[in-house]
Amino acid sequence: MGLPPYATLGQRAWYYGFRVICALIFIFLITPILVVMPLSFNSQDFFTFTPEMLSFDPEGYSLKHYRDFFTNNEWQRSLKNSVIIAPIATIISVSLGTLAAIGLSQSHVPFKGTIMAILISPMIVPLIISATGMFFFYSSLGNWMENSLGLDKNFVGYIKVVLAHAVLGIPFVIITVTATLVGFDQSLTRAAANMGADPVTTFFRIQMPLILPGVISGGLFAFITSFDEVVVVLFVGSASQKTLPWQMFTGLREQISPTILAVATILVAISIALLTVVELLRRRSERLRGMSPT
Repeated sequence: MGLPPYATLGQRAWYYGFRVICALIFIFLITPILVVMPLSFNSQDFFTFTPEMLSFDPEGYSLKHYRDFFTNNEWQRSLKNSVIIAPIATIISVSLGTLAAIGLSQSHVPFKGTIMAILISPMIVPLIISATGMFFFYSSLGNWMENSLGLDKNFVGYIKVVLAHAVLGIPFVIITVTATLVGFDQSLTRAAANMGADPVTTFFRIQMPLILPGVISGGLFAFITSFDEVVVVLFVGSASQKTLPWQMFTGLREQISPTILAVATILVAISIALLTVVELLRRRSERLRGMSPT
């Protein structure tokens, strides 16, 4: 909505000033990404803009770093681990987070504030502290699974990383689903119960279709968190579970490879696509709850 014709000088100044501030913040946040993306097409093995690139000479641009990413065994193994770990961790996060959000939405649940604070603590506590605690906990859990259950050490490593990433993703699911449940009409579930529907049928036929945008949004945030996470996997995982961010961290520390810029550009594109889906789902959720006319 634009300014009304009767707006005062102060209101006009705030209207335009606020937009300038937002634009400056956006530029501040987006500039590092805008620098990385063109460098990923550098035809030379440099992390700087070459004279050919600055003059827009076609010889200065190349896709060789992207080819290296898709043909290098180390990068492909890391990509495979991320593709395996992130979806499984997301499924666990969505399942547990959705159930927790629905439970906390009930009026008869005691100490809801305390329980909510505990459940979302992984996104509040500094990640290095969470990673240290997960290291000791999952080390003991891994030793028990190997010694008592006889599971393969490599398989146990994947289990530990998946569970650790699920813990990081659950708070995002709880927050998004809880926000969706704010506009949920509880009389619908009571009506379903009066018609003879059991709790499971009520959940899948009544609640889930209405809260699905929030569930999917939380799942996308959990997926992004798992796919981009590097600190926890360094503590909990081993070389067999090296993910894509871990490989990027190793590449920066041990060898300065421009392939990292190509991978970063791909991850940015994936994140933009997922966040676009989240925004579309948010608007759909508002329409379903009658908060938006279109």
